[in-house]
Amino acid sequence: MDIRTDMLNRLRNRKPGFSLDQPFYIDPDFHQLDLEHIWYKDWLFIGHDCELPEAGNYLTVQVGAYPVVIVRDNEGAVKAFHNSCRHRGSRVCLEHRGKAAKLVCPYHQWTYDLDGSLLYARQMGENFDTAGFGLQPVACEAAGGYIFISLAEKPLDFAPFRAAMEPYFLPHRLRDAKIAYESTIIEKGNWKLVWENNRECYHCAANHPELCKTYPEAPTATGVNGAEDDPEIAEHWAKCEGIGLPSKFLMDRQGQFRTARMPLLRDAISYTISGRKAVQLRLSDQVNTDRIGTLLLFHYPTTWNHVLSDHAITFRVMPLSATETAVTTKWLVHKDAVEGIDYRLDELIHVWTETNDQDRQIVEENARGIHSPAYRPGPYSEIHEGGVAQFVEWYSNFMEERLTGTGNQPLRSVA
Repeated sequence: MDIRTDMLNRLRNRKPGFSLDQPFYIDPDFHQLDLEHIWYKDWLFIGHDCELPEAGNYLTVQVGAYPVVIVRDNEGAVKAFHNSCRHRGSRVCLEHRGKAAKLVCPYHQWTYDLDGSLLYARQMGENFDTAGFGLQPVACEAAGGYIFISLAEKPLDFAPFRAAMEPYFLPHRLRDAKIAYESTIIEKGNWKLVWENNRECYHCAANHPELCKTYPEAPTATGVNGAEDDPEIAEHWAKCEGIGLPSKFLMDRQGQFRTARMPLLRDAISYTISGRKAVQLRLSDQVNTDRIGTLLLFHYPTTWNHVLSDHAITFRVMPLSATETAVTTKWLVHKDAVEGIDYRLDELIHVWTETNDQDRQIVEENARGIHSPAYRPGPYSEIHEGGVAQFVEWYSNFMEERLTGTGNQPLRSVA
C-alpha cells in the first residue's frame, strides 16, 4: 500500500474524539505529506510589520525545504521571495534578520533590488539579460500587524481571515509596536502534538503554576464551545465591546482560525506573577483601559496569540522534522517603551518563558510515549479537550480533502 492510501484510510477510519494513529505523530513519510498538503499550501504566520520598520529590513525563515526571505521594499511594501539565488541556487540572505540596501548573494555577488529584480550579475557576458532572473516571488499578505506567506502557486483566499481578525487586532496597533524579546525553543515532538497541547488547559493546574495565577483553566475560555453561555465571559465581552473593542467568539467555518477576547482571573491585567501590568506604557494609544483580558487568536498551522493592554505575546510553530518542532515566541511592547524604565524584561517574559519550557517537557514526554509499540489512540475529554478534538478534526478534514483532490477551494467566509 502506498503512503497516501495508508494515510487516507487511517483518516477515514479514525474514531472521532480520539487521538490519531501513531504514524501521524512519528512517521517521516506522513510528515512529508503534511508539508506538501498543509505547510506548502496554507497561509503561514512569519512575523510582524514592526520587525521591518524601514526599506531593506528583512527576515528569513525555513519552511520545510523552502528558505524564504521577507523584506520591506523601497516603496514601503512587504514582499517575500524564495531565498535562492537565480544563478546556482545559493541562499542570498544568511542571517535570521538584517538590513541591506540591496540583496547580494555571497557566493558570486549577484545583486537584487528590494523588489526582487536582478540588478547586477558579474561577468556573465554581453548578451546576458538580467530581466529574466529576478528572485522568485512568494505570496505575502499583512493584516493587523501580522505578516503571512503562502508557498502555493495559487494561494488560498486570504480575505476571509483579514476580514475576521483585523477589527479585533487593529485597535492594538501592533504595527507601531516593537519586539522586546524573542526566543525559539526546539520541542522534540511532532507539530500536531505541539498544537494538541496548546488547545487545552486540562493539563494546566498540574503543570503551569505561573500561568494559572492569571489565566483561567475553564474550557469555555480555552476551547471552542460554550463561551457565549458563560456569564463571566459574556459580561467581559459586553464591557469590552462597550468601549469599542470587538470581543465575541468568532471562528472560521472550516475551523482554521478563531479569535475571541477572554477575561483573566481576579481582574488581572497582565501575565505576571502578581497580575499587575508588566509594561507601564500601554501597547496602544487607542486602548485607554487596562482590564481588557487577553485577545486570543489561533490560525492553523502556525500561530496562537495573546494580546493584552500592556503587551502582546505571539507564537509561531514551524515543523523541523516528523519529531521536532520549533516554537518561536515574541513579546511586543509599545515602540516607545524603554526597558528598565517602562518595564523589567525578566518580569515581562517570566510567565511564558516558564510555561513554554513546561510545555516543551510535556510534548516531549507525550512523544516518547507515542513511540511505544503499545500506543493506541485514546479518547479526549468531552469537558476539557474540545479544542484538541476541533484541531484534530480540522487537520483530518483538510488532509482528507487534499489527498483526494477536493481541498484546494478558497477558505469559506467566517461564521
